[in-house]
Amino acid sequence: MLASLAAAALITSVNAHAQGIGHTFFMRGSIVANDSSGTVVCIGRADGAEVGQTLDVYRVTQRPGPSKGASNFRRDLVGHVQIEHVFDDHFAHVRVLDGRPKKHDIVELRRPARD
Repeated sequence: MLASLAAAALITSVNAHAQGIGHTFFMRGSIVANDSSGTVVCIGRADGAEVGQTLDVYRVTQRPGPSKGASNFRRDLVGHVQIEHVFDDHFAHVRVLDGRPKKHDIVELRRPARD
């Protein structure tokens, strides 16, 4: 019986941990929905998101040719969005300021220019 309880606890913790990994490494900082109901980004309270912040939107493209690792990928600035509503620890609604952001584009907090 003790072994069954331990196994159940392990499975539960692995599933919860895997959800965290998915948010941290695969979704965070990306547009997860862009349809008639609005645009949703995977940035929320846990990431320090606040209403009014402006985010740069980048689209990643892969250049053709032999694989050279990370140098085969390019990030192009395609627009800007502004956070309108942070609705939980992981997600926020944004308003498109310019450009044509698409699902899976990357969003990053706009950094002030350095002197």
